[in-house]
This record gives sequence, C-alpha cells and structure tokens, in this order.
Amino acid sequence: MPFAAITYDIKPGCEAELAEIFGSFKRVRSAQVRDEAGEAAGTILATAVFLRDDTLVRVIEYTGDLDAVARHMASQPGVREVEAKLKPYLTRPRDTDTVEGFVATFRRSLLRTVAQISVRDGAPTPA
Repeated sequence: MPFAAITYDIKPGCEAELAEIFGSFKRVRSAQVRDEAGEAAGTILATAVFLRDDTLVRVIEYTGDLDAVARHMASQPGVREVEAKLKPYLTRPRDTDTVEGFVATFRRSLLRTVAQISVRDGAPTPA
C-alpha cells in the first residue's frame, strides 16, 4: 500500500496546541474514496501526524488515485476543521478553503517518496 506525506510549516513552540488539534480530529465519514463521477477510486487506510520544531508531517496510507484521495480529504468536515484550526500556527499560509485550493496545497506540500517497504507487499522476513 502506498504512503503519502505532506508537510506543514509551523511556528515553533506550539507543539501542545497542535497535539490538541490533531488529538481531537474527527475521522473522515468514509474511508472509501470516490472520483468526481462517483466511481470507486481508492481507500484511505490510515493517517499519522508527526511533529518536530517547526515541521509537522501528515502521513496517509492509501490505495488508488492520490488526487482522488486529496479531493476526498478536502470535502471532509474533520479535515476542513483541522485546516481552519491550524491557520494561526502556520508560518506559510495554506489555501485550503476550497477543494481546488486544498488539492493544490496538498500537491505542493507532498514529500517525494524515496522508499516504501512493507511485509504486506511480499518483502522477506528474517528467519
């Protein structure tokens, strides 16, 4: 299963506030991702958020089309709420108020995947 990681440039020293924002995150209504035509386009399997100093990273494990995943996330009330709550803590504004702005910001914030290794993908396990 692929992973995507997006970054947020944040003000240092507000780790407790950010932990509280993500600690009360409302899960997406459905993990099933649909494209603009309503066809199945993927699944959001898991998310995790990491924080150090002035960098916050959201990691998403998913199946299917990443653009469809971003569009799906943009329309979810919990994601929109988190994005709104994050605004005071950002050092670089993020245009996430619309689906188009969210998707464009998602793409700009996406980290390059260097390696993904999982036993679920048939990787060998030690004897």
